[in-house]
Amino acid sequence: MAEMGNLFVKMVGTLAVLIVVAFFVGGSDVLSRLADARRTWKNSLLLGLMGGIFGIYGNLAGINLGGAVVSIRDVGPMLAGFLGGPYAGLLAGLIAGAHRLTMGGITATACIIATCLIGTICGLLSRKYHDKLIRPKYAFPVGALMEMMHLSIVLLIVKPFSTAWDIVSRIAIPFILINAAGFTALIFIIVYIQKYRKNEMEQSRLQSELEAATTIQHSLLPPISDRFPGREEIGLAASMNAAKEVGGDFYDFFFIDRDHMAVVIADVSGKGIPAALFMANAKQTLQNCIRDIPNFSEAVSTANNSLCENNEMEMFVTAWIGILDIPTGQVEYICAGHNPPVLISGSRAVFVKGRSGIVLAGMEEFCYVKQTVQMKPGDMLYLYTDGVTEAEDTGHGLYGEDRLLSCLQGGGDLSADDVLRRVREDVDRHVKGADQFDDMTMLCLQYRGPAGTGGEPDEVQRA
Repeated sequence: MAEMGNLFVKMVGTLAVLIVVAFFVGGSDVLSRLADARRTWKNSLLLGLMGGIFGIYGNLAGINLGGAVVSIRDVGPMLAGFLGGPYAGLLAGLIAGAHRLTMGGITATACIIATCLIGTICGLLSRKYHDKLIRPKYAFPVGALMEMMHLSIVLLIVKPFSTAWDIVSRIAIPFILINAAGFTALIFIIVYIQKYRKNEMEQSRLQSELEAATTIQHSLLPPISDRFPGREEIGLAASMNAAKEVGGDFYDFFFIDRDHMAVVIADVSGKGIPAALFMANAKQTLQNCIRDIPNFSEAVSTANNSLCENNEMEMFVTAWIGILDIPTGQVEYICAGHNPPVLISGSRAVFVKGRSGIVLAGMEEFCYVKQTVQMKPGDMLYLYTDGVTEAEDTGHGLYGEDRLLSCLQGGGDLSADDVLRRVREDVDRHVKGADQFDDMTMLCLQYRGPAGTGGEPDEVQRA
């Protein structure tokens, strides 16, 4: 028993070194890339050489027991066969076995035969049962059977039989268990590294796609520049900060004709890519309907019906849509389940809380009722999504409508850009760096009064 215990300890120590080496080699992607690639003769050669080197290390670290070298040599050919097929396993067996032959001893011939057979058989099994061999419950029994075969060959070849039996009976248990465990452990390491590398590549690919989606999404939003809107009667500012790489919020503004400009802010249910795709569809659908259908209520109802069609994901959109009559400052608007905007007039800021209709894509054939709000020269209309009022601090306290209104009081002398900056800074002070889980989108429309010498839009266009 003491002798068997010593064999266990020494073989485990040798196996531990081999596992560490395999982990670092596998971590460098050498084994993973060779195993992932199609099994060409070059890959089989490389894997066979690596398996042979592992086998030689097993020989050198082995324990001489009455002319037999007790080692973990077979792990190298087994692994080469598993990764590279029967030819790789055979080559590894020949290398490790040939080296064992140079060491002499009564089991040398039996060992080279056994090692070559083990590498070849593992390669054949891997070809047919690779997906099963990667599981420990299959890998360990296969490894154990290979070592039993090795010991059986020793019993058949080594003479006299009594000597062979004496050797086999003394080493069988540690020899079988340690080699089988080593084969299983190395397979686990290689498979784990392969999966980790594939996951990393997939994550990298997804990240690249998300970055591209973010760029595309922002390109769908209308830009604000000196050229557009290009009217001295109005000022505009807008921003969108997605909680994830892509979000479901959007804003839009576009001229319907030379005297009417539409502004939209909306929030799609859900997050991520599905919400972003639905957002693009909703934005374009609303714009087309508002431009093509003169009746405002009918235009929004038509857009709603269109969004309800083929809505298998059952997503919906809250939206506030307004049309500014530029000469008069009157705004016709429809609220589809969205947060009420804030009218900033002089030192006062008040919510425009009119009648709200159902969310877009919520129910077909809903009739939306338009309402009006009058803007005077200098007034501003601040639109936002619920990511603003529902921004949470570290204690999950909401920013809220009252704080928003307080922030906007006395903002009549600010520009549209300044209004957004003031709200954003106030929200940041409230959340104190806490992660946010909703998109935060804002738009501010400033009415400067009827044109004096003001220009017109370059053409009736979308931004």
